[in-house]
Amino acid sequence: MPTIAEKRAAYRKLHESGCFVIPNPWDVGSARYLQGLGFKALASTSSGYAFTQGLPDGAVTRATMLAHLTELAAATDVPLNADFEGGYAEAPEGVAESVRLCIDTGVAGLSIEDSTGDPAKPLYDFDLTLARVRAARAAIGQSGVVFTARSEGFICGRPDLEETIRRLKAFVEAGADCLYAPGIKTREEIAAVVKAVAPKPVNFLMSSATSFSSSSIRSRPQISMSRRSPFRRSTPRGSNGACANAASRSSISPASSPMAASLRRCATRMYASSIAR
Repeated sequence: MPTIAEKRAAYRKLHESGCFVIPNPWDVGSARYLQGLGFKALASTSSGYAFTQGLPDGAVTRATMLAHLTELAAATDVPLNADFEGGYAEAPEGVAESVRLCIDTGVAGLSIEDSTGDPAKPLYDFDLTLARVRAARAAIGQSGVVFTARSEGFICGRPDLEETIRRLKAFVEAGADCLYAPGIKTREEIAAVVKAVAPKPVNFLMSSATSFSSSSIRSRPQISMSRRSPFRRSTPRGSNGACANAASRSSISPASSPMAASLRRCATRMYASSIAR
């Protein structure tokens, strides 16, 4: 079993070249299953875990989530990224405290988002958002944990590309290692985000069926995509082929384009129909 430090170093190295697929286990069994198929890293899913507990996304307490992350991180030999929602606090000081606790679980990476959970005001104000990101960065320090900063506008009813990019660029300046804007879908949106934060890597979520295909994506070297497979809505037998195929493509050679060099980390979420990469 690799040490925590070795897992963190391996996870950081994955972000340095090419593109990789990272699937979402929701318990120890699914984590070991996905590792066995050859995935090089795993990422927890806040919604997936909440559903297994009979709860809506966002209803799991910090203590329960920390115990879950500790269990997942110890269950496999590959690095684990933590979907750590909004850091279980609004104030930057509270986010910092939560991040330090998350680091203690043994994760190799973690993400913090800017959504409030309030439909009337779905995103934190810009200045507070930036202070929260800075607090998380400071709490991570020299631990080696890869920090992904997320802007949630496109999945919180605020699909404003200009504002999303403004936030992501500010996150870069605040010390984020990787950037993530879940909900962007078009080729133009993806290209704009990747270009805006280059040379930082970008996490991209393929959330539903689109016209993207292996040939169309590979013919445009500035964009790399991931596969979202039906792992959570199908039986292990039915999903095995999709999982194995995604794992076998989890590392591709980087194209010469600066944008392709930036879009290095791709994510899969396991509750939708299969997507060709």
